[in-house]
Amino acid sequence: MFAKIFALTLVIGAYSRVLPNDNDFIRPFGDLSNIINDDLEDYNFEKTAESVRPIYLSRVARQVRGSVNTNPDGSANVMGKIPLAGNDKNILSGVGGIYGAKDGGFSAASAGLALDNINGHGASITGKHIPDFGNQLTGAGKVNLFHNDKHDLNANAFATRSFPKNPVIPNFNTYGAGVDYTFNNKVGASLGVAHTDLLKRTDYSAMGNLNLFRNPSSSLDFNAGATRSMSPYIPKSNWEPTFGMTYSRYF
Repeated sequence: MFAKIFALTLVIGAYSRVLPNDNDFIRPFGDLSNIINDDLEDYNFEKTAESVRPIYLSRVARQVRGSVNTNPDGSANVMGKIPLAGNDKNILSGVGGIYGAKDGGFSAASAGLALDNINGHGASITGKHIPDFGNQLTGAGKVNLFHNDKHDLNANAFATRSFPKNPVIPNFNTYGAGVDYTFNNKVGASLGVAHTDLLKRTDYSAMGNLNLFRNPSSSLDFNAGATRSMSPYIPKSNWEPTFGMTYSRYF
């Protein structure tokens, strides 16, 4: 019981972004762009934190999961997943996370529900609070396309509705999709794309994942890749590297 309560405390958090002054309509786009790019990286982290599709759903049903991921700037993301109800086919869990934790502060808060199927399919709905920006609501789904003892291939998609508290910025949507592949429960890769109409912006992500250590109760992964954003508001668009470590623990 203590372990479940401890993991639950990892689920609730918040992250902050500083928007410029309300009288300047163009400059906020830069900060919004950063928020969206961070969301794409968060989404990739969530997939890494889940690792490969659970082979034994009964294990997921009886265990709380916590994951910690490091960022290139020295901050960390923390995620938790707590099974709430289910049967031998489906599991409903509470999920959430703290993002950008550094020097006693943090930069984000999310919480929601996720439904996982024994065949690797799933869906989730998550709310995120960004103190200096506003709120976001995200619906996501995944479908397992192929799975055997060596290979695992999934397709995923998400839609995010953002509700900025700055009155200059209207509510807007971001849509994304991707695929991820894992070989021998050891090496993985993913490709993702997200588009935001308000910013006329498209974000691309290519990530790799290498499992360094795994036992029945924990796992350590190295993650590396690159992201690129393209928009009329971005004069130069280059691939930006991203990397980190992910530690996962079953309680």
